[in-house]
Amino acid sequence: MGRSARLFELIQILRAADRPVRAARLAETLEVSVRTIYRDIAALQGMRTPVEGAAGVGYILRSSYDLPPVNFDAEEVEALRVGLLMLARTGDSALQRAALRVRQKITDLNDPVDWLQVAPWGIALDDPAQGCVSFATLRTAIREESKLRLTYRDAQQVETVRVVWPIVIVYHIECVLLVGRCDLRAAFRHFRTDRIYGCQLLEAAFVGQSKTLRTLWSEQNRWDEIS
Repeated sequence: MGRSARLFELIQILRAADRPVRAARLAETLEVSVRTIYRDIAALQGMRTPVEGAAGVGYILRSSYDLPPVNFDAEEVEALRVGLLMLARTGDSALQRAALRVRQKITDLNDPVDWLQVAPWGIALDDPAQGCVSFATLRTAIREESKLRLTYRDAQQVETVRVVWPIVIVYHIECVLLVGRCDLRAAFRHFRTDRIYGCQLLEAAFVGQSKTLRTLWSEQNRWDEIS
């Protein structure tokens, strides 16, 4: 979760609380360190967000504070509902959990709609217990511009170990592709996630190069050529 999104979620948690929330509880909920929570609280207070409290006591948001409303028309709300439901087809468990949180926020502000339904069948869930690569790990690597070491088996079951600069995730109907620059091939490659049998996030990074790499990849590839 990026810092801006985390600050928004922090505000939402404090808005819903009827008593001070301790930093340790906030850290557990947002899956960050207590030190990060202290920094985030200081940042919110620096932006004149009325967060009150102190370390060791807990924090609460003054009840008079509210975020500016975001208004959607009926069709926009329906588009959001369908799009969020279709995330069930991606196999991305972290995105599915996020979608449930967003759907609840939409439901809290709008009448329930039970006539918009999407069949859930699609890509198998990325369950690490079943040996599947975590899509959240891949997305983290792309956001943070961190290299990955992949153990990959192609269609002929030939296994190789690759160091990859991940830049794009493509959600197809039947599979998910990770796009990246492969050091072994010195070129862009598309890796089916169901053929990734090992994935390690490396300390090596390529900070500031993602945008250029994505532009080059887009120039070299068309959708009908990705397989």
